[in-house]
Amino acid sequence: MSGSLRVVGLGPADAEWRTVEAEGALAEAQHVVGYHSYLARLPALPNATLHGSDNGDELARARHALELTESGARVVVVSGGDAGVFGMAAAVFEAVEQGPPSWRALDIAVLPGVTAMLAAAARLGAPLGNDFCAINLSDNLKPWSTIEKRLALAAQADFVIALYNPASRARSEQLQSAFELLRRHRTPSAIVVFARALGRAQEQLTITTLAEADPARADMQTLILIGNHTTRSIPRPAAAPWIYTPRRLDGAP
Repeated sequence: MSGSLRVVGLGPADAEWRTVEAEGALAEAQHVVGYHSYLARLPALPNATLHGSDNGDELARARHALELTESGARVVVVSGGDAGVFGMAAAVFEAVEQGPPSWRALDIAVLPGVTAMLAAAARLGAPLGNDFCAINLSDNLKPWSTIEKRLALAAQADFVIALYNPASRARSEQLQSAFELLRRHRTPSAIVVFARALGRAQEQLTITTLAEADPARADMQTLILIGNHTTRSIPRPAAAPWIYTPRRLDGAP
């Protein structure tokens, strides 16, 4: 029997944030492998065995999924948001590269999902209407000095910046350092948005400025967007403002 492995992005919340393709892969799966909190978001899958593991076990999780696939099973690895954006897709291919040659012949596909910065942007209006970048603030897998360099260059280049994994219980100081660095390169009035638990009952959108941005507002469920010098706020009566970044920059033909 020929197995298959599908790496599925679950989006930021419940089923309405998942693609039809992702739902189909889950319905056909015999094994679903993932972080416990992601598995808890799934509907009942009576034909599948769920394999949960803790955060930080990504490579072991990927190897387990590949072993199940090689045995002939239909396997799904789930990841939050989009599996290719700071998610499980990279872990799967790292395991493939390091693993036995037979894994390179397996039927593997990555199914896209709605990543947090796209969900946040849709809630806000169009803050990603011009050039933007995404930076993972976790220094678990890369040195903080590299993160600082990328932040500084992104700020100098005037990208709208999406910050993933901005804070956790073990990382409470890095976000403050990141804001201090960004303030050296960007105006204090730059728009900053804390987007937490998007699509869930606990959803919160806090719009502030770089000068007033409080790191205490962030945790691992938070995505932070920092506007560039053109990002604008459109006030609305009795509603949160629309946030957008114009498509045209000064000097364009």
